[in-house]
Amino acid sequence: MRLTALAALVLAGACSAAAPTDPATSDMAAGEARAITARGRAIDGDTVSIDIRLSGADAFERRQLCRGNAGCWQCGKAAQDLAARALKSGNAVIRLTGTASYGRPVGIVTIEGRDLGETMIAAGLAVPVTGYLNNDPARARRYVIAYNGAVLSRAGAHAGSFIEPARWRRGERLSCEARGSPRPPRSSRPPGK
Repeated sequence: MRLTALAALVLAGACSAAAPTDPATSDMAAGEARAITARGRAIDGDTVSIDIRLSGADAFERRQLCRGNAGCWQCGKAAQDLAARALKSGNAVIRLTGTASYGRPVGIVTIEGRDLGETMIAAGLAVPVTGYLNNDPARARRYVIAYNGAVLSRAGAHAGSFIEPARWRRGERLSCEARGSPRPPRSSRPPGK
């Protein structure tokens, strides 16, 4: 999942709120600053942000549509909105996994102890990509369980049909996303919500 504007909120909030006694910054308290390489952007003159991709969870892209009984809806925007609400609900801890995807660092994001990737998957707004979690089999199992629960309860995109985010990024589209098709409804809420 690409956390563009979303990561700005996480990192701006998490970095500005972190104190030397915060477990997420304990290395810095001991004088060992950790460096990551990432593309950054300025929020203002003294605040920068970077993009972090979620490890093992691939959410619908911001402009992606999914199909429900009432037609197509903005599942990508719904994914972005859910992630934004989750990030606003508490302090985020980002644990980098040491891999990179699409030129961005990859990590596990937890908010007040809740795994953001698992939350997105359980809501039917992301799919698990457990191949990236080979070193974390417990998390991979939780992601698969969350996915199966979302399918059974017809949560989010599972209430209809969708194209997996990776295939969507390669250019595959639902018929309602084709050029010249009517504009989708403005709602980013999943069907039935």
